[in-house]
Amino acid sequence: MPETSPSRPWIETPLLESRALSKLNGCRVFLKLENLQPSKSFKSRGIGNFIVESIKSDPSRTPHFYISSGGNAGLACVTAASTLGYKATVVVPLSTKPMMIEKLKIAGADVIQNGATWFHADTYLREELLDKDSNGVYVPPFDHHHVWEGASTMTEEWEKQLSIIDGNKNERTNADLVVCSVGGGGLFCGIMKGIFSNERKTKVLTVETIGAESLYKSIEKGELITLPGITSIATSLGAVTVAPKAFEYANENKDLVKSIVVKDEQAVKALLKFASEENLIVEPACGATLAPAYEGRLKELFPDLKEDSKVVLVVCGGSAVNLELLDEWQRKYIT
Repeated sequence: MPETSPSRPWIETPLLESRALSKLNGCRVFLKLENLQPSKSFKSRGIGNFIVESIKSDPSRTPHFYISSGGNAGLACVTAASTLGYKATVVVPLSTKPMMIEKLKIAGADVIQNGATWFHADTYLREELLDKDSNGVYVPPFDHHHVWEGASTMTEEWEKQLSIIDGNKNERTNADLVVCSVGGGGLFCGIMKGIFSNERKTKVLTVETIGAESLYKSIEKGELITLPGITSIATSLGAVTVAPKAFEYANENKDLVKSIVVKDEQAVKALLKFASEENLIVEPACGATLAPAYEGRLKELFPDLKEDSKVVLVVCGGSAVNLELLDEWQRKYIT
């Protein structure tokens, strides 16, 4: 696996063509394996870039990074910070599973449990911890332009990789369609930023699970909305309100962006199929991305796709998954 750079705590991830999904969907389907990032999710890019930019903004100080997260954002923060030689504190809500707390500690985080929900954990971080640390830097999980810039780096990667795969090493090859899941919208904003940087015509399919569909509901209503709560198994998609920029991108680019929702059962079926066929395990949030492809629905959703059209599925990954959970989900949703 490629090593992280001292100034860039994420890696270039592989892009692999899936023969099975290509045959099923009647177009060329590629897997962008962000689950192989150092933190096991795409968040290594965005949060890693935010941390790098924070260090560059004031080289004279030694920052201590703080984030409130019960999962992937916290793991990305401590992984990036420790790689670059800095401390990180993660405040998690009391509902956080021991498995994730242990992963955060192993990665090098100081872990503090406080509050019933992420909101309470975040409030405690800001009011009780951050104000008392002159070197403290608050790390936003998704709603910041440096986070989007980090996520956008994957668009240039897959264009270069598609070119190499097709034997066109001297020019970039655009994807015709990109499929990604949406939680807070950091990944989606990064992809859109990358697409627009060189006036690409790539279309984007955003996927959310029912019970965590804050972007879908906002598009449906025509304004940014807040969900009353998260009821989906895909807790990594659990932002009751997406970043305003994510809604803006989707609402103002309906010729490029289509938003759909899937059931928890569909997401779980897809991630189990992925585990069986690719020997890789991912969270239900990533299963949402995989679902329309494993159901053979890509041409139904985008009738213009042809046999040689290139579709990139962003396998966003996630660390809140293990073999025991796969077995539990199989029993609950499949058998």
